[in-house]
Amino acid sequence: MELTIQSALPDPSISQFVHSFWMVENKTGKDISSTVLPNGMMDMMLVNVNSKDWEMVVRGIDTMPSQVTIPADAQLFSIGFKLLAVEYLLGNSIKGVLNGAQPVSDEFWQFETVDLNSLESFCNKATQKIKILSPENVDSRKKKLFALIYSSQGSMTVKELSDNVYWSSRQINRYFNQQFGMSLKAYCNILRFGASFKNISEGNLFPEQNFTDQTHFIKEIKKYAGVTPKVLSKNQDERFIDLVSIKKLPS
Repeated sequence: MELTIQSALPDPSISQFVHSFWMVENKTGKDISSTVLPNGMMDMMLVNVNSKDWEMVVRGIDTMPSQVTIPADAQLFSIGFKLLAVEYLLGNSIKGVLNGAQPVSDEFWQFETVDLNSLESFCNKATQKIKILSPENVDSRKKKLFALIYSSQGSMTVKELSDNVYWSSRQINRYFNQQFGMSLKAYCNILRFGASFKNISEGNLFPEQNFTDQTHFIKEIKKYAGVTPKVLSKNQDERFIDLVSIKKLPS
């Protein structure tokens, strides 16, 4: 038996809020130590260990690698949210959970045992709930801003983004700091780092996400992963769970 990772992409109707859905099961019979890398997503997770009650937690944005232990017999379901969801679905700032997590109530989501039998059933229940929460109107500047951020994988400059959405960089940074606990530039750097996972996992150790040069690329990877691109690509003992996970995402 081994660590099982499954993933699914969201229905187009909720894709402005959701990046992906995940399920992780540890049926190896032993605890597994892993490193979670910054990827620019905010996660809402349901965790169950040794058939105990499910616990729901929200994890904010990571700015550094985190060492985690996946206990034996643990099962986890996760919604990887894009940042627009913080204001429009959750209604609360996540700056207080930067590089951390906090328990949240299941009062609204009300996941039941039948919803946690498979990734498909989890996705169906989560999608229904997200559609209920989704507002009819989203600020057009924010909608366009995040569309550009994600489509460019964080490679556009703050000025380019500001000019495109007709929103001053000072106001954007105030919004980012209040909602997410970091500046727009800092977030774009993390997103660009996350976008490099696929290339690195395939052994491509040269920059493709608008890094200035090879030196800058190596420096940024070491900043967020703690290791060089070469070490990251080898992923010895599948230590970096993000690189394992990225191969599971549907094309």
